[in-house]
Amino acid sequence: SAIGYYGDRGSETMTESAVAGGDFLANTSLEWEQSAKKADEIGVRTISGRIGVVLSPQGSILHSLLPIFSKGLGGPVGSGKQYISWIAIDDLVYAFYRLLMDESIAGPVNLVAPQPVTNSEFAKTLGKVISKPAFIPTPSLAIKTMYGEMGNAIILSSTRVIPLKLQIVHHQFSYPQLEPALRHLLGRTG
Repeated sequence: SAIGYYGDRGSETMTESAVAGGDFLANTSLEWEQSAKKADEIGVRTISGRIGVVLSPQGSILHSLLPIFSKGLGGPVGSGKQYISWIAIDDLVYAFYRLLMDESIAGPVNLVAPQPVTNSEFAKTLGKVISKPAFIPTPSLAIKTMYGEMGNAIILSSTRVIPLKLQIVHHQFSYPQLEPALRHLLGRTG
């Protein structure tokens, strides 16, 4: 599944007990999870991993943003106030392993780092890590024009999610904060 399950919720903090949003991504995620419940009904432990924005230098949002930010052309998108609930690829893999091995965990599980950030914070931190300015905003209208409804749902929406179920079982994240995660993923020290 995905954190798209929650829809655009502004600054409201979402845990696994929150209800689904009402947009396309939320409805799609809800349908995925309802389909998986069929296995649960016959006694198979079922987990719906609600995956956040995965950070990896290969094929993720970082892969898309690095060329822009490396030229000093990066910055916040839209208002910059929308929340990004992210997770480093290393932590995602370890969380999957935990979910497979820990039979006490079932149902929906938020697979995000414990500290979501705003879009502005994300842009500023990425700029800092790669030593480039990150203040050129991308207007909401440009995103809506280029990507339509999907741009609004994925780029401009705000979903502030915490991994409560993982926190309850004292799951340890290697990268709970954005700057150390980006430094690790991009091979930048200091």
